[in-house]
Amino acid sequence: MAENEWLNKDFYKTLGVSKDASESDITKAYRKLARKYHPDINKTKEGEEKFKDISEAYDVLKDKESRERYDAIRQFGMGGARFAGGAGGGFDGADFSDIFGSMFGGGAGGNGSHIRFSTNGGGASNLNDIFSMFGAGGGEGFGRGYGYDDYGEGAYQGYRPTPVPEDGGDLNSKITLTFRQAVKGATVSLKANGKKFKTRIPAGVKNGQKIRLAGKGKPGKHGGKTGDMYLQVTVTEDPKFTMDGVDLVVDLPITVGEAVDGAKVTAKDMDGEQVTFKVHAGASSGDEVRISGKGVQTPRKTGDLVGRVQIRVPKKPSMHEKHAAKEFDKMCGDFVNEVASEREA
Repeated sequence: MAENEWLNKDFYKTLGVSKDASESDITKAYRKLARKYHPDINKTKEGEEKFKDISEAYDVLKDKESRERYDAIRQFGMGGARFAGGAGGGFDGADFSDIFGSMFGGGAGGNGSHIRFSTNGGGASNLNDIFSMFGAGGGEGFGRGYGYDDYGEGAYQGYRPTPVPEDGGDLNSKITLTFRQAVKGATVSLKANGKKFKTRIPAGVKNGQKIRLAGKGKPGKHGGKTGDMYLQVTVTEDPKFTMDGVDLVVDLPITVGEAVDGAKVTAKDMDGEQVTFKVHAGASSGDEVRISGKGVQTPRKTGDLVGRVQIRVPKKPSMHEKHAAKEFDKMCGDFVNEVASEREA
């Protein structure tokens, strides 16, 4: 809007701030009102007009130099300055046209006739020349050397609202890891918004888990923050190992004799290193024996390597082995009946 219209606009009142409000207070007030009256939120005609008003006010008050010009013109228009015209008498600044008429008096058209001006057609340069009479000189504008030309055509045609910040949207992506990568953690390459980047997948990630990568989504607009990326993980199965929380679980096959008497049995961990499990006497299939600290290592906790006992017998036992097994059952006494009762329960 043109500066000669500022006399009728109280931008401080429009934003609900005092005349000595700081730039931060002005910005906060604008953002609060913009969120309430933005056309995307408030679709009423009144809301649209209100949004235009607060945008006009913020465009002027957010900038120190335009705010100073606004304050000077408002003070001028409310009687803050007086001028003696050629026709005699004092005149205050309630109307630009009357003020400029009083300056030139009858010399511009008779007894006390007024000089009228307009921003339509006459252009900014004419008004600059008039403002230069108040001390700027050389047609550089009112008071501080700023003219209408500084604003461009948009200043005459309407307001230029400041866009409301908009946060960027989130992105969804998928990735497949080997079981070992899931256990140990891995650095992977990804792509978002046409750009490649690397990220670290933490140790212990599970199949189907989603990982949030902050700030890797769609970029925001007008200063809004960037969205996030949500990465869905698929973990391939391992033929030997599974994960249970932070524990690594592996089947531990043993013989009947090792189960009955107890034994120290060796196996290999996920890194191929030999480890020793201590199987207690009287172990049954499904019992678990542990080696501490050999599971998944995370920043908060380290799991164990768990051996799940599996008692094995020969698939084709000999007559001697069958006879020995029957003799063993006889020696177990009531235990055989207890097992039978458990099956039938």
